Amino acid sequence: MTDPTRPQRLEAACEALPLVAILRGLRPDEAVEIAQALFDAGFRLIEIPLNSPEPFDSIAAVRKALSAEALVGAGTVTTLADVARLDGIGADLVVMPHADTEVIAAAKVAGMICIPGIATPTEAYAALNAGADALKVFPAELVGPAAVKAIRTILPAGTRLFPVGGIAPDTMGPFRSAGVAGFGLGSALYSPGDTVKAVSDKAARFVSAWQEG
Repeated sequence: MTDPTRPQRLEAACEALPLVAILRGLRPDEAVEIAQALFDAGFRLIEIPLNSPEPFDSIAAVRKALSAEALVGAGTVTTLADVARLDGIGADLVVMPHADTEVIAAAKVAGMICIPGIATPTEAYAALNAGADALKVFPAELVGPAAVKAIRTILPAGTRLFPVGGIAPDTMGPFRSAGVAGFGLGSALYSPGDTVKAVSDKAARFVSAWQEG
């Protein structure tokens, strides 16, 4: 189900709001409503981790419900079988906790956007050489802004880094000063049991924090 417009859609999404909504624990019965609220708040990158309840059902439903402006896919992708199943339901994004080059390559062969997790320059270069579209710096709490800044200086120009892990509206500043392209937002944006209003309110705070720089 390759979509040749995905790279352009990634550019547009990052230009609009380079924040990835990580909806770990999302259930299929609430997936569309929560995702729509995030889309309405400005989010264009929606990730549903595969250790959520029936994640493929949620991903398929959200992908069908949202416009092509949104890139919808999975997080915690660790196997080739995961990639194949995501391709089969039309997912756009493959987000990984690690930098397994076989999984990255499979995602790219399938035409999906792939954002693997890295914590070192060695992992970063291996991921980029395998075709990664951007890099998830994980866990951000461990790596820290100073290390991110150092890693960024030796990566190819234009490499997008997205810190993930412990990011809140008031902790983004030092990472932005280090030159990151955006962030992945987990439990500070969505936790299982959150109402649509709660997610909308938290989304608004993140959007304001990003726009205010």
